[in-house]
Amino acid sequence: MTLIVVRTDARTWPDEQMQELFGEGFPEFITADRLAKQYIGRIREWFADLNLTLVDERGVPVATGWGIPIRWDGRTETLPTGYTQATICAVEGREQGVHPDTLVICGAIVTPSLKGRGLAGEMLKALRQLAEDAGWPRVIAPVRPTLKARYPLTSIEAFMRWAREDGLALDPWIRTHQRLGARILAAAPESQTMTGTIAEWERWTGMVFPETGDYVIPEGLSLLRLDRSADQGTYVEPNIWMRHI
Repeated sequence: MTLIVVRTDARTWPDEQMQELFGEGFPEFITADRLAKQYIGRIREWFADLNLTLVDERGVPVATGWGIPIRWDGRTETLPTGYTQATICAVEGREQGVHPDTLVICGAIVTPSLKGRGLAGEMLKALRQLAEDAGWPRVIAPVRPTLKARYPLTSIEAFMRWAREDGLALDPWIRTHQRLGARILAAAPESQTMTGTIAEWERWTGMVFPETGDYVIPEGLSLLRLDRSADQGTYVEPNIWMRHI
């Protein structure tokens, strides 16, 4: 397969192509990060050059990925708390005239029918190249370990230590980063916080929540806590910080 890297905003993509590309993307409740929503408009406007798509020889999108720039001194103890805080740092840094020196890879998605062909790795490499072209010496990512959804009761600190006999992580998405030379830096137990009403959570998950309490939800990396008296559900998503460069 011949791949070409283009800016996502370089062309208008047919709806059916986008629907296929995002057919098995992030769970719907990911959009319930109220704080991140306040910044997403400026992210899309200011950092469109860090939003890339891989297209095949027919011009069909097969993978997409995006990042944001922040300033970070390279110390683990000064990492953002996760995805949401990195988003805030990127926007507020731009507003304050802070010169970034670190690319944060926020996500990458591959067309479901093409998974297993190395496209995710190619997408990550294309994003890393953006940092090199910009002269930024560091590339990090708050990785969402997809296998964690099978172990929602396990702490992210414990999960990130789980490895196979070959020494690579048990989680396949972490392994994809590791094969490109990335290493685990730290857990981000509160990378994002998603909130919604009971009705919203029932729609997002396809479940019914009769009582106040903690629930295991489809694709959830941790538990959903529901308070029926307040008509609110809160889900705190853990990630794992990894460093590429």
